[in-house]
Amino acid sequence: MSSRDYFFDNAKFLLIFLVVFGHAIQSITQEDPLLMGVYQTIYFFHMPAFILIAGYFAKGVYKSGLLFKLFKKLIIPYLIFQVIYSVYYYFLRNEQNLEIDPLNPEWSLWFLISMFFWSLLLLLFNHVLKLKPKAAMLISIGIGLLIGFVNDYSSVLSLSRTFVFFPFFLAGFYLDRSFFTRIKSRNLKLVSAFSLIIAFLFMIVLPEFSSKWLFGSHSYEDLGMPVETSPLLRLSIYAMSFYLTAAFFSLAPESKTFFTKWGVNTLYVYLFHGFIIQLYRESGIDLIVNPYMSLFIILTASIALTIILSSKWVAAISQPIVELRAAKARKLLVKKPDVK
Repeated sequence: MSSRDYFFDNAKFLLIFLVVFGHAIQSITQEDPLLMGVYQTIYFFHMPAFILIAGYFAKGVYKSGLLFKLFKKLIIPYLIFQVIYSVYYYFLRNEQNLEIDPLNPEWSLWFLISMFFWSLLLLLFNHVLKLKPKAAMLISIGIGLLIGFVNDYSSVLSLSRTFVFFPFFLAGFYLDRSFFTRIKSRNLKLVSAFSLIIAFLFMIVLPEFSSKWLFGSHSYEDLGMPVETSPLLRLSIYAMSFYLTAAFFSLAPESKTFFTKWGVNTLYVYLFHGFIIQLYRESGIDLIVNPYMSLFIILTASIALTIILSSKWVAAISQPIVELRAAKARKLLVKKPDVK
């Protein structure tokens, strides 16, 4: 851990917790505007921030054998988990037919296929077209606005989400470490905390705002807004998401914390938490006492689930499936010699 940047491990753990918590709370958000406000505020920045981190660490990866590395790291795990989730849903939901469709990602698996295409788009923008950062960002945002007009096939291979969220990946690639240091001043932290609170209150007073706008997977026609004004709304969402993403990074701790070590294995949490969340949803257990007691229980359970799935044991056991190697298992099982 000594060679790692604690800041990003801290940020990744907090973000993956918000992913788990956001998915878990979704079934009770309609019960109370406060719960919906929490849910929508999270969705404004948690995936954009995650994607921005992915773009930041995409620096220097464009060497020989890139396509093979991307295929092994992203496509093969995607295909494996696409099959696993399809079979799991078949039994969980008592479906009539077992359908395995590699072109339509199951639930959260869209992130893997989008990561593959973001990497290729980054190669196109930065190495082939050699676009300047400002031009590249404007073009990526423009494509994100235009993809909303596509009504058919936007979910195939996560096409819509890929283009809608690509500006965050691109921004992460262009940002350097000093940016995250500059936004750590005490005044900016206060502004960031205040901004997140204001965003939460803003969501409460706009109950008609659809959460689907934050998913990046729907066309303008599906979202029910006038097609002519929809790009302006998406542009506003871009602005708010970038702002709240910066606010989150301003508040994320830089030094080593008790949860830093769990930020190393967020991919495992992302891939495996869906089995538990979908089981919870299918069980029909939504409200246990009241929305706020349910919120507390879900919050506690989400923290516990995130920690468990972030553990070195889960990573060691599942690494052969996720990463097609067993380095973590070997490291865990090989006993270090005693030092005398």
